[in-house]
Amino acid sequence: MKAALCVEPGRLEIVDRAPAPRPGAGEARIAISHVGICGTDYHIFEGKHPFLEYPRVMGHEISATIVEAGEGVDLPAGMKVIVNPYIACGTCIACRKEKPNCCTNIRVLGVHGDGAMCEEITVPSGNLYPAGDLSPEAAATVEFLAIGAHAVRRSMAPSGSRALVIGAGPIGLGTAIFARIAGHAVTLLDTSQERLTMAADRLGFSTGLLADEGLETSVEELTGGDGFDVVFDATGYRPSMERAFRFVAHGGSLVLVSVVKEDITFSDPEFHKREMMLIGSRNATRIDFDHVRKSIAEGRVPIDQLITHRTTLADLATDLPRWAREKSGLIKALIKIG
Repeated sequence: MKAALCVEPGRLEIVDRAPAPRPGAGEARIAISHVGICGTDYHIFEGKHPFLEYPRVMGHEISATIVEAGEGVDLPAGMKVIVNPYIACGTCIACRKEKPNCCTNIRVLGVHGDGAMCEEITVPSGNLYPAGDLSPEAAATVEFLAIGAHAVRRSMAPSGSRALVIGAGPIGLGTAIFARIAGHAVTLLDTSQERLTMAADRLGFSTGLLADEGLETSVEELTGGDGFDVVFDATGYRPSMERAFRFVAHGGSLVLVSVVKEDITFSDPEFHKREMMLIGSRNATRIDFDHVRKSIAEGRVPIDQLITHRTTLADLATDLPRWAREKSGLIKALIKIG
């Protein structure tokens, strides 16, 4: 079986590995069709992921076909599926509360164990969702879009809210798309005018703010001094997350879609006088995957505009290192495996 192996930071090789094991009870063996390249994958390649052991097969944004079902699995061979890469324990307090996305013992494909930048893998059948009529490429975008859909659902912001999405990378753009689907008036904020222009031209987000010295004034002018009803930070950058508190309206909420290893701090008086909500958003659940799949099928997500780069498993060792350096024009890159 061919696989892309990150042997160590900065070293990616296409290798021959043993075939995927036959599925046990409750599992299915799947043939990988397409894999999206996530920011996490670039971080792993660059040696920036804090909780990872090398060597590692990366890849957790997956579309696939069932090859073989294990005992007790009622899924037919040949079925096209979307893979939820968050393997939960099923017994911890989060799982008992039907929140497997924040399982205390969670294992993520391509991070805690080997992922899908290979020809076949075996996974729990409960992590496989029907792809329906989605193309294999579209199905491989569902996971990263579900992150944003989950954040929007977590916000509990009513339709018609003024929403600010900070960070116009793939996760931020996915959040912005599902905030728009939820009926919010969306403004994007980024440090790059190029990314704001690309979001406007490709995705229709015409209201954008540049993170410069005059940002606070720009926010005040745009919102009439009120601030935004809901703010989503998708930067993974501590100063941005701390600055985001200033943009929340009284009675509004801040959703931290991204995560950093460091502590973040904020002014308690400012937090309390706004009576604002601070919400963490982690991964996604079946509800979010289903919402994304349905939204794509209904034509509400501009998939063709999100997929900007393509490669194959054979060419990945050349293309991924280059894209890790050259981000201009890049939103989502897909690897064709099968």
